[in-house]
Amino acid sequence: MEIIGGLLFLLSVMLIIGVLTTKFSSRLGVPSLILFLIAGMILNRFIFFEEVRLTQFIGTLALIIILFDGGTQTKWGRIRPILVPATSLATLGVFITTIVTGLAAMYILDFSLLEGLLLGAIVGSTDAAAVFSVLGNKNFNKRLTSTLEAESGSNDPMAVFLTVTLIEMIQIPDMSIWSAVGSFFLQMGLGLGLGLLLGKITVVVINNIKLDISGLYPVLAMGSAVFTYALTDFLGGSGLLAVYVMAVFVGNSDLTHRFSILRFNEGFAWMMQIVMFTLLGLLVFPEQLTAVFWEGILIAIILMFVARPIAVFISMLFMKYDVKQKLFISWAGLKGAVPIVLATYPILSGLENSNLIFNTVFFVVLISALVQGSTLSWLAEKLGLTEEEEDGNASIELINLGNTDSEIMKVTIPKRSPAIGTSLIDLELPDATLIIGITRKKKLLTPTGTSIIEKGDTLFVLSDKENRKKAKTALLGNQNKREL
Repeated sequence: MEIIGGLLFLLSVMLIIGVLTTKFSSRLGVPSLILFLIAGMILNRFIFFEEVRLTQFIGTLALIIILFDGGTQTKWGRIRPILVPATSLATLGVFITTIVTGLAAMYILDFSLLEGLLLGAIVGSTDAAAVFSVLGNKNFNKRLTSTLEAESGSNDPMAVFLTVTLIEMIQIPDMSIWSAVGSFFLQMGLGLGLGLLLGKITVVVINNIKLDISGLYPVLAMGSAVFTYALTDFLGGSGLLAVYVMAVFVGNSDLTHRFSILRFNEGFAWMMQIVMFTLLGLLVFPEQLTAVFWEGILIAIILMFVARPIAVFISMLFMKYDVKQKLFISWAGLKGAVPIVLATYPILSGLENSNLIFNTVFFVVLISALVQGSTLSWLAEKLGLTEEEEDGNASIELINLGNTDSEIMKVTIPKRSPAIGTSLIDLELPDATLIIGITRKKKLLTPTGTSIIEKGDTLFVLSDKENRKKAKTALLGNQNKREL
């Protein structure tokens, strides 16, 4: 019982400290992940923790949840125009970053070529949790934000593939490079295909199953995301890519209980970030970091100022982004949990310099997140890449309708909606459909029959489940039919 009590105490301290640090991170101008890692390193002084395999498992689970949360909130209409540059960054960009950083690490740390490339692959991808948290509440250029979010959500598979392949090449020197290339296309193809297929199945199941407890719908959605990863990984595909593709499909489909699912995802993703980063911090001994202090700084500088910019400018060659935009994308290559989780792979594989790789990667992530994350807003303003802050919408807590045939939908009125300029009493809504709330410019308005709908309004609509599509069509017109 003492062990159980101690673990519960540790978990509670991790969550409380993690939540409190999010309050101070925006004031200090640093990403919250830095404070989570530091909290873990402080706890490390009092708690001995060496469970690398457990940390890798929790880290992978956390990445699934974070990608699912980020994917469901990604608007397909925003990422479709930037799909080519984002894909290029997520594949060619990671590869180039691996090469440049790996060659530098080979000389700085006196590694073999494969060991240097392995370190480069581990830090090659941007981190979805870091990017989503830093970009989420800022008024950066929307096109750049969409590009970075799509890149960070889809570049982890490339980094995982390169990391696993290089570990195998170190352990099996005569391994064929062509088999690795074939494995790459197989993993990406299965990840994309199964992500779309399981996304469609998830939407059909959620929209048609009638659960007695409405709070189980978010659990069903999250379970589907974990199942997507597990099945895809079992079949030899990229589980992380499948989860992100599945999440984007689900988030852009006509989904019942959407509000409760998204809110649950958001809270759960934050909890997993806190647990993951704190556990990763627990694995690090500060005195070991000092042994790679100068080497870590030098590799971080090369990664931020040389490798990432070269990768961005080459992978986005001939694409419609100007120099300022490419500079911003270069600087927004934030590192986070993914490199640290990948750094556990060499340890579990028993490679000779695995601990040196882990400590170097941890140091590089700290510098990247601290320096780049805290200066991103400043750089955007200097480059003139900010936009006017949107008014946004106030929100209301939705009541739990339980085991009924009714639900409350949250509908935002687009600029081409046929309902704009129409009073509520003149709307042709299905029977038993009510507008119970309107949010406009951060204000909650009480709807009356004479209330006029304006562009950008968010309506909270109480409707029978069988009439939800008719109600959406009345408010959105043909745009209601646009799905992924």
